[in-house]
Amino acid sequence: MLVNDYEFLVGKAIDLLRQARHAVALTGAGISTPSGIPDFRSPGSGVWEDVDPMAVASIYAFRNRPEAFYEWLRPLADLLGRAQPNPAHVALAQLEAYGPLKCVITQNIDALHGRAGSKNIYEVHGHLRQATCLACHHQYDARPFLEAFTASGAVPICPDCTGVLKPDVVLFGEMLPFREIQAAQREAAGCDLMLVVGSSLEVTPVADLPRLTRQSGARLIIVNFTETYADAWADVVIHADVAEVLPRLARPFLP
Repeated sequence: MLVNDYEFLVGKAIDLLRQARHAVALTGAGISTPSGIPDFRSPGSGVWEDVDPMAVASIYAFRNRPEAFYEWLRPLADLLGRAQPNPAHVALAQLEAYGPLKCVITQNIDALHGRAGSKNIYEVHGHLRQATCLACHHQYDARPFLEAFTASGAVPICPDCTGVLKPDVVLFGEMLPFREIQAAQREAAGCDLMLVVGSSLEVTPVADLPRLTRQSGARLIIVNFTETYADAWADVVIHADVAEVLPRLARPFLP
């Protein structure tokens, strides 16, 4: 991308944000890669690079061999525990505090948006803050169990019934949390601008949200390294580093 093209696109995106009254952000794995968390599909670094996701991260595989899931999760859980919000996360929190952004819809389970200061967050793929026993359905604060797991490698067990604890993340074969996806769809249909950040828009139903936004007549800005299906009809597409672009978009709104 030429420098002049980049500056023009950043300026156009800022103008659209200034015109917006109810903007929403949709974020994917690409917003957290500057924090050291790998995405899912990038050659050489993706989470699924050497693993069949259906063999370790489906609800069916978890019920049959939870130890395989936890063996795969262990290095990722360690990374998530050490990761810090990056400038892109902070910029979205600033756009919510001082600009037109009303909420963040995220596919990520890393909780970095909340730690960066965002208040209205819809985690459509779940999170690691809680864990649920598959046998008695008792819920627990997941942190002590995950800390013990990363230290020992032992599968977390329910203290009440000795059933296996599953983190409250959405595995393949599971439904998305109803309230979260319903709220996300409502925001996508009701906003006047959607800012897509770091998402390849390949995983449905979340990938359909930009289409829902466009059908309502709203504007669409996409900031992502790689192309998406929505690039052809987005108002602004910036293929660049989200941690560099997002602070540029937020800067005019800061007090």
